[in-house]
Amino acid sequence: MIITPTSLVDVHIAEHATIEDQRGKFSRLFCTQSLKPVLGERQIVQINHSINTFPGTIRGLHYQLPPYAEMKLVRCIRGRVWDVALDLRKDSATFLQWHAEELSADNGKMLIIPEGCAHGFQVIEANTELLYLHTEAYQPDHEKGIRYDDPAPGIQWPLTAKHLSDRDRKHPLLKPTFEGIQL
Repeated sequence: MIITPTSLVDVHIAEHATIEDQRGKFSRLFCTQSLKPVLGERQIVQINHSINTFPGTIRGLHYQLPPYAEMKLVRCIRGRVWDVALDLRKDSATFLQWHAEELSADNGKMLIIPEGCAHGFQVIEANTELLYLHTEAYQPDHEKGIRYDDPAPGIQWPLTAKHLSDRDRKHPLLKPTFEGIQL
């Protein structure tokens, strides 16, 4: 597995090797040993599967507050998405900056998003599926969100936004006084 840093502090892309022959393809999607440089002592405690029917669909931007802040490892297993990490960490050198990466079943990239960053994605291709690996279980009382069209970070989505949940549509904008998440 090749792990490459992005423009955001502690946000990485992991790429795996694919073995292909006349029978088909084989690839390792997760390996604790290979991911140790970014996982450290964290453990994956929850895996979620997201199925998305329509291009333009946006999910997010979601995050959990301490003590349940979570690292997410996001991989597309069918179709294509524009996957976004937004840095909300109080003392981060990349505070309120975002990084987007196209994830697809073909390119095999996995976005690794640390605690204190919000995550969202936009579906580029119909019937896209993602796997999310989490280092913390879902805690609804600690979940927060930021609206996808918040002008403060100014995320540039590749398609017109469609098919948002009511919850995601109603996430608040960042207040000018927002100082970040203290981890």
